[in-house]
Amino acid sequence: MQMGWFGILRTRGISHAHQHCDVMMGQVTVWFDSGCPLCRREIAIIRRLDRRNAIRFIDACDPMASCPVDRVEILSRFHAEEGGKLLSGAAAFAAMWRAIPLLRPLGLIAGWPPATPLFEMAYRGFLRLRPSLQKFFR
Repeated sequence: MQMGWFGILRTRGISHAHQHCDVMMGQVTVWFDSGCPLCRREIAIIRRLDRRNAIRFIDACDPMASCPVDRVEILSRFHAEEGGKLLSGAAAFAAMWRAIPLLRPLGLIAGWPPATPLFEMAYRGFLRLRPSLQKFFR
């Protein structure tokens, strides 16, 4: 008998990840830095994968765009809103991934409390490298 991702995650004790199912069906809002070549490329990939239009993308560099927090803060870390809750860093990436069927398993694992600190640590490492990486995407 084949088991879907949710069944596999539940048998592995990741039942918390299943709580995101209902939220995942709603729209996720993502604020992105259009001034960052690396960010633009990543958002372009996510847009192509978002065939259900489950993600609302907001260019945080647009002065007319509404931001839930200070624009400097929203440009310094990745932010998303899922189910009315503002998330940043790895949690925001997890919310975005959960909205895309292909990436949903990764988003569920990233949202699993024992794994979340590892994803956040990796995200913080990426933030330190981001300025150096940007020159490769100009």
